[in-house]
Amino acid sequence: EIYTLSLHDALPIFGAEATGSERLYLEFGGKLVEDRHAARVLPGYDENAKIKVLKTLKDQAEIIICVYSGDITTSKTRHDFHITYDLEVMRLIDVFRSNGLSINSVVITRYQESPNTIAFIRKLQQRDIKVYKHTATKGYPRDVDIIVSDEGYGANEMIETTRPLVVVTGPGGGSGKLATCLSQLYHENLRGTKASYAKFETFPIWNQLQRSEERRVGKECRS
Repeated sequence: EIYTLSLHDALPIFGAEATGSERLYLEFGGKLVEDRHAARVLPGYDENAKIKVLKTLKDQAEIIICVYSGDITTSKTRHDFHITYDLEVMRLIDVFRSNGLSINSVVITRYQESPNTIAFIRKLQQRDIKVYKHTATKGYPRDVDIIVSDEGYGANEMIETTRPLVVVTGPGGGSGKLATCLSQLYHENLRGTKASYAKFETFPIWNQLQRSEERRVGKECRS
């Protein structure tokens, strides 16, 4: 319930109503479905809380799934399910569709061709899933002039989206979600489309300045 209220409150802040943007790219921290790590360390946390929130926005949202090509090549495993990342992507597609959520595409990030990636792409296409291949961002992370140019974020093909909320997720960390969002913002800007970005975190993030101020006030009160 708190997640639902937070996201519904955030959309007017980061989306069209406040910023004048036509599209919000929303990266989800942690696993979007069956987040067992969060359930272990946050007492009472529902491991499917995030997808339940998205179901309330399914008419506005579409999903991009990112996966790093190296994780496909090396058959990286999701340890809590003991399945490889390519199978996890397929499973996520089934879960999202069963919840009435629209799948836009799968993006293979930092793409390098291998027998595993070729086979993975073929399986996705057999399921009528659009596939994009994104290469590593040239100049990243220091050469800003190259990064924010046609040689950097502009070098990758734009993912065609239609809905105001684009959820960007992946099977695990290092899947290239942020790079995908920033590449999209670059292309949207070139097209004259106003787009914004936000990240939905699973774990609380404390404002350190605010916490320091709270401690200072507490000290003064005690003295």
